[in-house]
Amino acid sequence: MEQKNGSSFTGFILLGFSDRPQLERVLFVVLLIFYLLTLLGNTTIIALSRLDPHLHTPMYYFLSNLSFLDLCYTTSTVPQLLVHLRGADKSISFGGCVAQMFISLGLGGTECILLGVMAFDRYAAVCRPLHYMLIMHPRLCALMASASWFIGFANSSLQTVLVFLVPLCGRNKIHHFFCELPPLLKLACVDITGNESEIFFLGVIILLIPVALIMSSYIQIVRAVLRINSAAGRRKAFGTCGSHLTVVSLFYGMAIYAYLQPSNNHSQDQGKVVSLFYTIVTPMANPFIYTLWNKDVMGAITKVFCQGYDSR
Repeated sequence: MEQKNGSSFTGFILLGFSDRPQLERVLFVVLLIFYLLTLLGNTTIIALSRLDPHLHTPMYYFLSNLSFLDLCYTTSTVPQLLVHLRGADKSISFGGCVAQMFISLGLGGTECILLGVMAFDRYAAVCRPLHYMLIMHPRLCALMASASWFIGFANSSLQTVLVFLVPLCGRNKIHHFFCELPPLLKLACVDITGNESEIFFLGVIILLIPVALIMSSYIQIVRAVLRINSAAGRRKAFGTCGSHLTVVSLFYGMAIYAYLQPSNNHSQDQGKVVSLFYTIVTPMANPFIYTLWNKDVMGAITKVFCQGYDSR
C-alpha cells in the first residue's frame, strides 16, 4: 500500500477517544478491571475443564475452546487500547494494523463457527441422549473445533487482503480504537463498491450459515423438550441450552450490527461503543453466564476450592 507520492506507508493513527480526555481516564480504569475479570473468568473455565473429570465432555471441550478464543480476542485489542488511553502516542505500525485486523477477524469468524458447533452439540445432547457420546466422539469434536479455527482464519485472510488492497492515498487517521474493518474502509480514496460487496458477501457467509445451523438445532431441541412429560425434565433440558443461547444472542447481535449494515449507516461513536461491547464486555460475560447457569461448573469450582482448603 502506497501514498500518492510513492513514498512508503509507515502506519496509522488510532484516534479512539482522544477527543474526550476525561472519558479516556474513566475508560482506562473500567477497561482494566474488565480485562482482568476476562482473564480470570476464562482462565478459570479452561482450568476447570482440565482439572475436573466430570467436565471431560464434548460440551466443556467446546466451552474451553471458546474461553481460549475469548482470551486471545480480548488480548489482541485491549492491552494496546489501555496503552493509548494513558499516553499521547496513538500510532500503530502498518504491519501491526494488518496483524491486528487479521487476528481479530480470524478469532471473530472462529467464534461464529464454534457457536454453531456448540448448538449442534446441544442438539445431540437433548434430541439424541442415548447416542450422544457415540455422535460426539472425541475425534469428531477435535475435527469440528479445528475446522472452526481453520474456516475463521481462512475467511480473515481473504477479508484482510481485500481491505489492504484498497488505495488510501496517504490517509492514516482511523476514527476507532483498533484496526477494524468498517473504519479502515472509510479511509479509501477511490470507489470501493466492489471491495465492499465482496467483503459483505464473506461476512454474510461466516455469520448467517452458523445462524442457520443454530436456529435449526434449537427448533429440533424445542420440539424434543415439549415432548418431555415432566416439568422438571423440561427445565433441565432448557437449562443446558440457556447459557449458550444467551452467549449467541450477545455475540451475533453485536456482530450483525457491526458488519452487516451499510457502511454509510455507521456512526463513529456508535461503532466504538459496539466494538467495546464485543471486544471486552462479551468475552468477560461469557464465563460468568456459563458459571451462574451451570450446576456442573459451580460444583467443579466448589470441589477445587474445597480440595485446596483441605490440603492446607
